[in-house]
Order: sequence, then structure tokens, then C-alpha cells
Amino acid sequence: MSSSNNGNTIEARLTTQQAGGHMGRHMVSQLLQTGKHTLTAITRPKSTASIQDGINIIRVDHTSDDDTALVSALQGQQALLITMSVTAPRDTILKLIRAAAKAKVQFILPNWFDHNPTNDALCNDSLLTESRDAPCNEIKRLGVSSLSGGPDRYGFDFKKRSLVLFDGGDTPMNTTTWPQCGRAIAKLLSLKIAPNGEDDRSLTLSQFRNSAIYVPSFRITQREMFESVKGVTGTTDADWSISHETSEQRWKESMAEIKKGNFGAFTKMLYSRAWFPNGDADHETSRGLHNEVLGLLLEDLDEWTAVAFRMAENDEVPWIMH
Repeated sequence: MSSSNNGNTIEARLTTQQAGGHMGRHMVSQLLQTGKHTLTAITRPKSTASIQDGINIIRVDHTSDDDTALVSALQGQQALLITMSVTAPRDTILKLIRAAAKAKVQFILPNWFDHNPTNDALCNDSLLTESRDAPCNEIKRLGVSSLSGGPDRYGFDFKKRSLVLFDGGDTPMNTTTWPQCGRAIAKLLSLKIAPNGEDDRSLTLSQFRNSAIYVPSFRITQREMFESVKGVTGTTDADWSISHETSEQRWKESMAEIKKGNFGAFTKMLYSRAWFPNGDADHETSRGLHNEVLGLLLEDLDEWTAVAFRMAENDEVPWIMH
């Protein structure tokens, strides 16, 4: 797939989970819309997953210890996008990275669409440090480059009309929709790879090597979310059951459950930590954003509130309410 201006090429190869999953399908859609990219999904031999039209498909057992077929499938490509499920075996991502390095893939987008990866305390408290460090260290050790970003969850139960406000609900957080993540990846991989000479100051993909990318859809508090929810649903405060918790206590309780072996508490732990009132999830204030340089606008809150409400009502993504 041709990148802009200089004729360099990138071909993004996606596993089945990436091409058809919640994050992957938005990446695929946005990349195809550019008309600049050739996409290939690497899928398991017996997979029945639905893959969008316009994507090449190569069937490979990417979990096998023998990576010969996987390396062959990745040869000639310049970008590998990984958005594996959190339930995928931990070594699968490393296998993909090692195969990509053998195939001389130039860029890898690791499986990170979450907390700020440069915030060690936040990653440590959310049990994400290992899942951050292992892939990134392997990418750097093997001499390829990484690109990463980050996505979000909240505390509403739309069906029960209930809301838990954390620390009063006034903590701002940057959060990103799946389509916005897809647009960010499409914009990024549509950049020319390197400058056209030392006098070229235009934006290039190489400028994002081994770095985090911040591309939110909103900077918002729970109370602002609630105002949007009431407007979209035509409800008032009286229609909702509102309770209060501190994000720290919520995080401690869910962490204790995880230590007992209850990994169903992981999502609660992860996003409770993000809501700490110390500003860890307010990237706009603490880190700055990449929306402007990538040409990505902020989104309409009410529009996406309506989408979230519909998905919850239809049980499309049950955990979107938590």
C-alpha cells in the first residue's frame, strides 16, 4: 500500500482477532477507506471469523512453536498491527513480534490501547507493566520499531439505570472511541515513512518510532457523561440510582479479588485506577495530544453516548457499562 508522497510502501497484516474484533474491524475499515493500503489478515486454518471484503487472507497457525509459515506470511510487509484479545495466551504476541522481526517487518503496533504507557506508577497499579514491557522490550531487542496508543471504560449500568460516581464524578479523563483509534492508525500509516532529505520538515511515520500516541475523542468527567446520558435517554436524576465510591477504595477491593484468583475483577481494577483524581488519565493536560498533527477532531459526545446506550441495551458489549 502506498504511503503519501514518497512512494514508500506499507502493508498491514492483521490476525483474525485484529481484523474482526472490536478494535481491529475499525482499523481495517479506516485503512481501507484511505485507498492507500493493502491489508492481509493472518487467520487460523480452521477459523470461521468473518473478514471484511478487500482484505487478503492467509491461513496460518500463529500459535505454533514452528514459526516458518508465519514468517513466510509476513515477508515483504512493513507493518504488523496487533490487537489481540486480553484473554489470548501471553506468549502469542511475542511469537508474532519475533516472526515479524525475522521477516524484516519495519513497524509493529503492539497490543496497547489503554493507559498511558509512559506512566510507570499507573501501569504498576493496574498490573499492566509486564504486558507493556515484554512486547516493547522484545521489539527494541530485535531492532524493529513500535507505535502505540491508547483506549477507555466507565461506571454506568444503563439497563438498571444506575451510576456509581467516583470521587464525586468530577475527575477529567481523556477517552477514545474505537473508530477514532482506527482513524488514528489509518492516518499514521498513511504518512510517508521518512523525510525527503534533510530540509523536509513534514510529518513522517519515522517520527513516531518507539513512542506513545495520544488521540482522544473527549476530555470528560463522569458528571459530564451523565448529563449526556440523560439528554440522550430523556431521563432525569430521579430516574437513576446514584451511589458514590472512591476510586482508590474501588481499586483496592478489585485488586484484592484478583489476588484471590478472581480475574473477573480485572476490568473494574483497571479503570478504577484510571479514575484516580491525580490526573493520570488526563493526557491532554499532562502530556499533550497528537490529534492536531494527525488531523483528528474531537467527537460528538451525545452521538457516542447514544451508541454506547444501544450497545448496552443489545448486550453487544456487556462490559461497556462497567
